[in-house]
Amino acid sequence: MEPGRRSRLALLTDLYQFTMAYGYWRAGRHWEPAEFELSFRRCPFQGGFALGAGLGECLAFLRGFSLSQADPRPPPDRAETRVRPDATGGASPTPALKHVSTQPGRLPWGSVKADIEYVRSALPSGTDEAFFDYLRTVDASEVTVAAVPEGSVVFPRVPLLQVKGPLLVVQLLESTLLCLVNYASLVATNAARFRLLAGPDKKLMEMGLRRAQGPDGALSASKYSYVGGFDFTSNVLAGQLYGIPVRGTVAHSYVVSFSALAEVQPRMLAPRAGGEPVDFPCLATTWLERACQLLRVPREGVNEGELAAFVSYAITFPCSFQGLVDTYSVMRSGVPNFCGVALALAQLGYRAIGVRLDSGDLARQAAAIRRMLRACSVQFQLPWFEAVPIAVSNDVSEQSLEAFGTEGSDIDMIGIGTHLVTCPQQPSLGCIYKLVQVNGRPRMKLTEEEEKMTLPGCKAAYRLRDAAGRPFMDLLALADESPPWAGQELEAWVLGASPEALRVIPAAVETLHRTYFKDGQVCEPLPSLPEVRSHAAASLRSLGPAHKRLREPEPYQVAMTEKLHVLLQTLRQASQ
Repeated sequence: MEPGRRSRLALLTDLYQFTMAYGYWRAGRHWEPAEFELSFRRCPFQGGFALGAGLGECLAFLRGFSLSQADPRPPPDRAETRVRPDATGGASPTPALKHVSTQPGRLPWGSVKADIEYVRSALPSGTDEAFFDYLRTVDASEVTVAAVPEGSVVFPRVPLLQVKGPLLVVQLLESTLLCLVNYASLVATNAARFRLLAGPDKKLMEMGLRRAQGPDGALSASKYSYVGGFDFTSNVLAGQLYGIPVRGTVAHSYVVSFSALAEVQPRMLAPRAGGEPVDFPCLATTWLERACQLLRVPREGVNEGELAAFVSYAITFPCSFQGLVDTYSVMRSGVPNFCGVALALAQLGYRAIGVRLDSGDLARQAAAIRRMLRACSVQFQLPWFEAVPIAVSNDVSEQSLEAFGTEGSDIDMIGIGTHLVTCPQQPSLGCIYKLVQVNGRPRMKLTEEEEKMTLPGCKAAYRLRDAAGRPFMDLLALADESPPWAGQELEAWVLGASPEALRVIPAAVETLHRTYFKDGQVCEPLPSLPEVRSHAAASLRSLGPAHKRLREPEPYQVAMTEKLHVLLQTLRQASQ
């Protein structure tokens, strides 16, 4: 989400948040201290983990949370002046009619209604006017938020956020916080899965802008795929806003726009070390002849328009030339043309940065391209030429990466769009925001679906690690319990498992939540995006291989202490 917009999201919520708020206010309960927990019920993509993300956006939203009382965009002082033809056919200035919007919630001059005025129009008639006076005072100055550090590996039922404050206020925050965490965590997790499949050495580029769900979705995808382990984005705005490295060269439209070498302008290119410029199209044609002879490719089958496009781009960016080789025939035209231009650049002291494929059997073609590059490297005594990076794209999915794992050793960079940003295997993480305590009384949702039952009371969460430093259990305890410590034997009731207690002895204990927001301000320094990315990578590295398997992973244990277990059973029995 674009910085600056995230702090003006008070009405980015569901209407029932305001109807409940009015109910709390009418009952005189709006001030009661309450706590909500934001968590999820199942790991996404049938995997064994998720990456928590979106915390920074949540904190920015909380800092600016309030409902505006006046229209944020006042009407213009005077009418816009337009020019229209007069009776003689000339032009004369005349005041233009102001645009009157017919969209709901718009004032006559087209700007947005003030927040409170719009809420008044949306709620049923007869709502007490004093309620709107109260809304003018609402902000997050009495809200406290504890959270798992952004980029951490997280598991079902363990709160990502714990939100405390006046009941009415923390209720109003629900939908917005869910919106800010749900997709961020989902796409970061999706990106982490792609990174695990690709391995640590291949470069990954997010290129889903044109397939994303709107501009905010595109920016979020760029940002949180970087958190999940991607190296680059094609999204220029994301690069500007978030500092993510940006990459991109040409598309097929550039290649097909050329038909002959005569169209190339300018034609001259100076050697990198300086000296007299040369006619680069002629030089590239000479090297193309030699490459075709070496690679046993008929010269007449090479597309001249493609050669012209490569030559033109190489003259424009001689230090960053990459050839998109699948516009026509990869082996009969694209690769020979690339080699001709890249070898001509090499004669002038430049190095091509890569080859890109966007169609066909990517792994098989990459292997064939590597053989051709290797042949040129040996024949023309250019050791670096055989290692020219090969980049691929073309609707790459997890299944594609699994195939690359066995066949794609010649691929150096992978561009992923649709299957990353739209998360087609699971379009939502399904985060929930549930009341666990109000006015000092534990609360829980009881339901016939065991999975949807919530755990009552204000809680603390601890991550238990074994002697190798790997986490093996997250333990939920009531907030007033003494924390566990390393070497202490614990009784733990694993959620969704046997009703009997499990005895464990952790080698190390980590407190999961930190207080990030209090008294209307962020109270814990927030890491930079690269720091969040590094933390996510370290958090994943510490997780055991069985929990990181992308197919049929070993379930990670989330458990509760005896005191929390007793409270849960007591409340369940009391409700029967």
